[in-house]
Amino acid sequence: MEFNVLIHIFIISTFMLIGALLRAKVKFLQKFLIPSSIIGGFFLLVFYNAFAPALNLKTDFLGALVYHLLNITFIAMMLRIYPKDGSNKVSRAVKQTTVAIIGQYGLQVTFALIAVIILSKTVFPDLFLSIAYTLPLGFELGPGQAYSMSVIWEPLGFVGASSVGLTMAAFGFIIGSIGGVILINIAISRGWMTQEQIDRIRCSDTQTGFISKNQSEGSKLTTNSESIDTLTYHLALIFFTYFLSWVFLVGVEKLLSLIGPIGLELANSFWGINFVFSALIALAVRRVIERVGLSTSIDNGTLNRVVGFSVDTTVCASLGAISIIALASYWGVVITLILIGIVITVFILPAYSSRLFDDHQFYRTLLVFGASTGTLPTGLALLRIVDPNFETPVAKDYALATGIVLPFAIPIILTVNLPAKTYATGDNRYLYIALGVAVIYLIGFLITYTIMSNKKAWKDKSKFFYVSKDKRNL
Repeated sequence: MEFNVLIHIFIISTFMLIGALLRAKVKFLQKFLIPSSIIGGFFLLVFYNAFAPALNLKTDFLGALVYHLLNITFIAMMLRIYPKDGSNKVSRAVKQTTVAIIGQYGLQVTFALIAVIILSKTVFPDLFLSIAYTLPLGFELGPGQAYSMSVIWEPLGFVGASSVGLTMAAFGFIIGSIGGVILINIAISRGWMTQEQIDRIRCSDTQTGFISKNQSEGSKLTTNSESIDTLTYHLALIFFTYFLSWVFLVGVEKLLSLIGPIGLELANSFWGINFVFSALIALAVRRVIERVGLSTSIDNGTLNRVVGFSVDTTVCASLGAISIIALASYWGVVITLILIGIVITVFILPAYSSRLFDDHQFYRTLLVFGASTGTLPTGLALLRIVDPNFETPVAKDYALATGIVLPFAIPIILTVNLPAKTYATGDNRYLYIALGVAVIYLIGFLITYTIMSNKKAWKDKSKFFYVSKDKRNL
């Protein structure tokens, strides 16, 4: 019998349980609201780096698991049924979220490329220039995308490219997780949330991570168990939707292959951002369900539990996928890129996000922050601390925004391999074309941000986080 996959699942489950028990008992972990998945993830990091090699256990499974769970997370979110209130406020919020996401692409790619150009001209003359893209790939897109897009650089001379991509993504998770928890605690102390929101976070159930037995919260039955269990129905619907997403991308890949090498390159990039296509297909499936009158078969509570499982497992597994050995040859460049990522996401992002959004300012900022460092699961893990059941439209708006971002992200995706061509040919034009595209993104973001933020764009510039005077906007 083959137990290799199950052994990895056993290990992940064990450390998540240890994390949950430590969160329930250790006051320090409760005070700083550190999620159990992050606690377990750090144990997993130690295990896979120190003990797993001796047991012949590799982290390849973790990378694949993270990739698929990210897609499942988006599908479960987009299948949720929302009441139609007829307002256009959500549309504006989605546009604002789109601007915030694109801003991170422009900032991360521009400054990462500038840093790599400087390093290649000074202390690292033989540096593989596409290493700059491991910052946005690892922070903004995540381990699955960082792996699938960077692995093609290894035959071109970037030894250990996939490991560096995964390592960058893992550090993004650490920065997002720790930084997000710190951000939440700062928000509590400085009044960036309403008192009601703060009281909910400080309640004993939130602190320990376990709900007291006199409370009940969870899924509702939407099917007759004699026919099919409600959980079974929802899981089947999710995996069927994932199958449709796979079929769609296979078809797109076949069509793009007719174009030639550029088409194949774009197709490979699309597989790296499969979560976007999964979300769009899920949205289409949900609309079909609504049209045929089966919307009552969808229970948002059950889908929330699936999202919760995917997020917890993704965060834990991603931390375990960090390869410390992979940093040996690139530690100087990796640390430089990480520091750039910290400045952009920890200091710049909250400043502009808090001025960009009209409502739920901190919640939206927190989600964008988490998603811009450790991908959507990190953002959702942080959001669940303050919004456990996704009662606000923040998560839905972000998922919808990713669909809008896709066409805008294609030019950035197409420039990923341009620095590699400069490395191979010595022609700097490819490198500067990539930098030029990134700068255009950055300028476009600044213009759009200024317009959409209205008078708040550059207001109170000395303040790290802009707090609206209208508490309803928090």
